[in-house]
Amino acid sequence: MEKFNPLMQVEKDEFFIPEVRKWSLEKYRLVGGFCDIFTTGMKNLWNQLVYIDLYAGAGFAKIKETGKVYKSSSLIALSLPIPFTKYIFCEKDPYCFSALKSRIARDFSGINITLINKDSNLAINDVLSAIPPFGINNTQLPFCFVDPYSLDFDFNTIRTIGNKRLMDFLILQALHMDANRNLIKYLKEKNDKIACYLGMDKWREDFKLDYKGYSNNFVKFLAEQYQKQMVNMGYLNERNMHQIRSNERNLPLYYLSFYSKHPRGLQFFKEVEKRTTAQLRLEI
Repeated sequence: MEKFNPLMQVEKDEFFIPEVRKWSLEKYRLVGGFCDIFTTGMKNLWNQLVYIDLYAGAGFAKIKETGKVYKSSSLIALSLPIPFTKYIFCEKDPYCFSALKSRIARDFSGINITLINKDSNLAINDVLSAIPPFGINNTQLPFCFVDPYSLDFDFNTIRTIGNKRLMDFLILQALHMDANRNLIKYLKEKNDKIACYLGMDKWREDFKLDYKGYSNNFVKFLAEQYQKQMVNMGYLNERNMHQIRSNERNLPLYYLSFYSKHPRGLQFFKEVEKRTTAQLRLEI
């Protein structure tokens, strides 16, 4: 069987196609590669394999630098050789949602999919309701991909869906694109963005105490605090943060951070990251 390639170039269609930068291809390769190894490795161990995409997008994305169009995370997950048994897609933007819904109806009819046109931070009950129930003869293992453009993502959402169940997370953390650039704004007492992102109301006290308020430590502080919050929910205390850099100046942009409660999940991610890094070296 030919090895699955997560980077799937497609022809432009009549539906809305958002524009992304070239480095998004590395993200697609990583999430698609993990989905492939996840379903392949877990297919005989669980009745239900569930894919949750909290920022599902339009299904297609156009690369700004080249004009080429590729499948994005939601349709990559739907195109796997061994698919998930259940898909849950959440997308707030009406243009992206309409395009995703149309592409799914055209190309993936008959698959068990729940589409939610809401802000993921407000759709948590809809997501939970769509996850197949546990039962004596019905086991389920979900994987959740979280791909926000900034730090506008509430940790309570992660806590609510991941606290009491076995679930792997791959989370985009915009620690350089957002956090570093807006440190002064976030330090103001009336700004609650970081408090929501970390699930910590008194984060400023910890930051000033442990890091003396130095701005060059803000990314490290956020990464460590997020890790602690995940560990408090039972996730393994091993940091797996794949850094994405810009193509032009090689500047750090964001991390794709992986969290699992089981060593096998970490093993899968390390294998996929190794493949992704090797492929990138071939392309340079």
